[in-house]
Amino acid sequence: MSRLSQAIESKRSRRGWPALLHQVVRTIRSRGLVEPGQHLLVAVSGGPDSVALVSLLHRLRPSWSLTLTAVHCNYGLRGPESKADQEFVETLCGELKVPLHIMRLDVLARTRGTSLQAAARDLRYRVMTDLAGKCGANGIALGHTADDQAETVLLWMLRGAGMTGLSGMPACRDGQIIRPLYETRRRDILAYLHDAGLSFRRDSSNAKPLYLRNRIRQEILPVLQRVSPSSVEALCRLADICREEDAYLDQQVAALCEARISRPGGGGWTIDRSFLQLAPRPVQRRVVRDLLRRCEASRRSLGLRMVEHILQVATKRGPVARIDVRSIRVVIDQDLVHVMPLEYRDGCQDRPSQAGPMVLTVPGQVVWHGTRQLIRAEPLPGGPGDVTDLGRNRIVVDADRLSGPLVVRAWQPGDRFCPVGMKGRSKKLQDFFTDLKVPVVLRRRIPLVVAPEGIVWVAGYRQDERWTPAAAPRRCLVMTVQAGSAEGGTA
Repeated sequence: MSRLSQAIESKRSRRGWPALLHQVVRTIRSRGLVEPGQHLLVAVSGGPDSVALVSLLHRLRPSWSLTLTAVHCNYGLRGPESKADQEFVETLCGELKVPLHIMRLDVLARTRGTSLQAAARDLRYRVMTDLAGKCGANGIALGHTADDQAETVLLWMLRGAGMTGLSGMPACRDGQIIRPLYETRRRDILAYLHDAGLSFRRDSSNAKPLYLRNRIRQEILPVLQRVSPSSVEALCRLADICREEDAYLDQQVAALCEARISRPGGGGWTIDRSFLQLAPRPVQRRVVRDLLRRCEASRRSLGLRMVEHILQVATKRGPVARIDVRSIRVVIDQDLVHVMPLEYRDGCQDRPSQAGPMVLTVPGQVVWHGTRQLIRAEPLPGGPGDVTDLGRNRIVVDADRLSGPLVVRAWQPGDRFCPVGMKGRSKKLQDFFTDLKVPVVLRRRIPLVVAPEGIVWVAGYRQDERWTPAAAPRRCLVMTVQAGSAEGGTA
């Protein structure tokens, strides 16, 4: 078939599209959600929104050359009702000939420190993201509507949220989560399902007044729509405006703070405490919230109350403080505020690492248990001049000045070395860390490469001048350190 014939045939097929599909296509195109030829993982709960979503994408599949895969998450929280939901989705996807993955999830085991709804949402997103990677999907399509967005904005408004909360849900998140029904009203979805003769399931928990979102849906929004029939559209427009302005302010604050924020080799993020103390309050909030979000496993922002609590401690004079919240640890010392994932807490205790020294053979490598960094040592066939990318993460040493074995270990009280640039003068490693403003909680996690004669390299920071190659060394070693995700051990 010629291109002209294909275009004519495609146009004819689109004439039979329902009005709702035209609206969804406009949303997809205007917001850049989907490209022809992509593979989408579609979340199907069995409710009206998700049934409409998979049906509409199925109609769009031939003309857009889409590949569809469905996923249904069954938490088993509603007994027979959950089972019936799953069976309904299995039947629906079978009729549409869309491959389906059933994910049975235990959310009750993950509710510690959070609500059941939040735990279920985090688990669901994590599972869908993993599944999308395994099946090669370009995006994950969710059935959130304009009414869902209006409810979300009101929910955050009643919680006293700022601009970030009022931004609601984005049409596209992280380039992967997409919401094709983003501009679609729920009433239009119900009308489409009726006209198409499609049935759906109703979640009984959505009718319970126990949840604030349900009360907003059943009590507040109907009143607002009687006062102003376009209130849902207005709330969605407010969300779009807030999101654009929030993103712009984040960019401005990031540029302002760029020189004050660092990422030490031990993990996490560090900001000068004095800078934070002198910054305007709106900047303080954004900086702390951004650092917390970078370290939070689910990438969700923490509440304003916790941000204000951290600022209260960080901006006042006081002793060293430590705050643990969710999966994050905040350490506030004399000069710095350090924010790190809580997974590092065992490596951040002010005591020697329990794992002990690790032998570094030549050639060979180890994965340092404190930071999961990969440290490698290998002979250098040529001279030092053959290595051009020397610096904090790569050094060359004179092998003839060292005896074996080399070990990688943590800092110990009394450690001294002769940092390059100090003309052979020695310095306590503790003072070296202090000068560089390395947080106390991270110092024992930083790997040291040590020979029987002394410290060779504070990996990722500075090498010892005593082992730098002479003018014409006979044998040299090149050592590198880089981020690694393998388990600790030798190779």
